[in-house]
Amino acid sequence: MLEIRFHGRAGQGIVTAAELLAEAAAMEGKYSQAFPFFGSEKRGPPVTSYCRIDSRPILIHEEIEKPDLVIVAEPSVLAEVQVDAGLKKEGQLIVNSSQPKEKIHLNGHSFSVVNGTDIALKYFKKPITNTVMLGALCKLTGIVKLDSIKKAISNRFPEKIAALNIKAIQECYDAIPSGPSGGF
Repeated sequence: MLEIRFHGRAGQGIVTAAELLAEAAAMEGKYSQAFPFFGSEKRGPPVTSYCRIDSRPILIHEEIEKPDLVIVAEPSVLAEVQVDAGLKKEGQLIVNSSQPKEKIHLNGHSFSVVNGTDIALKYFKKPITNTVMLGALCKLTGIVKLDSIKKAISNRFPEKIAALNIKAIQECYDAIPSGPSGGF
């Protein structure tokens, strides 16, 4: 079973990102689940959401304490939350940041940096990076196909909004030079 934890801020669609990933996995014949954890129900505080994907039915329904993969959609949470807490030794992180990798310290874990905020601002005029980061996830891990994410977005959003999101995830996907980095 693959366990993924997403970190962001309330109001930025981090719960939706986990749900879209679970839907894309289900389209590919995999079992999946997505669920949030809210500390506060207002805009702005850190939010965590979770996604599990497996080839067999998933019988557990609890927070993910030892994820295989962590997605950090909002770079400011790095100062408030230990995003790599519980990350499996061979786990990896995908971090949205405009900072170079050398300036981000994550306790020696393997991680990739993507500037999802610039892409989000280009398409949405707001730093809403939830779907953008799904493009990075597809390219860097191969967990699900990009076309499955696009279809999940098309199923979820009105046509004009879906079209913008699809362009944004495609740009993020294309901006990453390497394919899946292994293990997923």
